[in-house]
Amino acid sequence: MSHDSYVHRVRPGAPGAPILFVFHGTGGDENQFLDFGSRLLPGATVVSPRGDVSEHGAARFFRRTAEGVYDLDDLSRATERMSAFVSANREKYESSTVLGLGFSNGANILANIMIEKPGLFEAGALMHPLIPFKPAERTAEARAHVLITAGERDPICPVPLTNDLADYFRRQQDQVTLEWHAGGHDIRPNEIEAIKSFMAPYGA
Repeated sequence: MSHDSYVHRVRPGAPGAPILFVFHGTGGDENQFLDFGSRLLPGATVVSPRGDVSEHGAARFFRRTAEGVYDLDDLSRATERMSAFVSANREKYESSTVLGLGFSNGANILANIMIEKPGLFEAGALMHPLIPFKPAERTAEARAHVLITAGERDPICPVPLTNDLADYFRRQQDQVTLEWHAGGHDIRPNEIEAIKSFMAPYGA
């Protein structure tokens, strides 16, 4: 798979620096988190792909049949395609470490890659993810750092499913941090601070 198989924007970093992939939410695009990613890790290469699925004109990374009901075949397709895109860009920019950040639908594609392709991402920040199925337990021994941020009153990502996802990653012996706020499906200041702290070690 080519490094330009998705429409995307990139800000190259220093040779050998980490590479950070940022994934937008439904209706976003490759501009949504590019600047944020660059501010998080100024020396890193930042790659921001646009989802290749349109839902009534809104870009997404995989199809769904209803709110919270995923087309699992298309999720599998998207996971394979995006994993290949990530690997190709890691090689292109000779990056030392692969990091990810995603919101909502972007968090979901990132989470599923971390489930299905352990070892590809060293760390992932998942903002308001929803994995409404039970993932298979990991067989590979790869470990990752995972940050999950969520709203206690999120109508899209119920608290029990958020906790289930955190528990899944803990069972895989990943290092998991869970950051809550009292709101819904929106990004709050404490989430931003949690992400800054989570990513800080990779900017040294």
